[in-house]
Amino acid sequence: MKKTILLVSILVFMVQCNSPKSVEISDLQTELSIKKQVENGAFLVDVRSPAEFADGSFPGAVNIPLEEVESRVGEFKNKPSVVVFCRTGNRSSKAIEILENNGIKSVTNGINLENMEKETK
Repeated sequence: MKKTILLVSILVFMVQCNSPKSVEISDLQTELSIKKQVENGAFLVDVRSPAEFADGSFPGAVNIPLEEVESRVGEFKNKPSVVVFCRTGNRSSKAIEILENNGIKSVTNGINLENMEKETK
């Protein structure tokens, strides 16, 4: 009996290890979501510093540095969708947290400029 339970447990573990990751599905949904949102005129926000923004950004994006997001939350209201991005995804994640805490719910993390360009091709 113990051998049977052990064998079944090992089998279940092996099946779980080989199952596709839900993260991959989530990533695909995000990619499709970003592309569709950009095509539908999403409010694109680069939360990097003004100096970083001046070096280049995604076409149509506005610069609202992370430090200013909370004080400028009114600019995000009544937007059907918002995509925020930065250099690595850290500041955009923090910006999303600030926005969601202030009632802005339709926000997507575009991660970074490179990801934005890749996901909208």
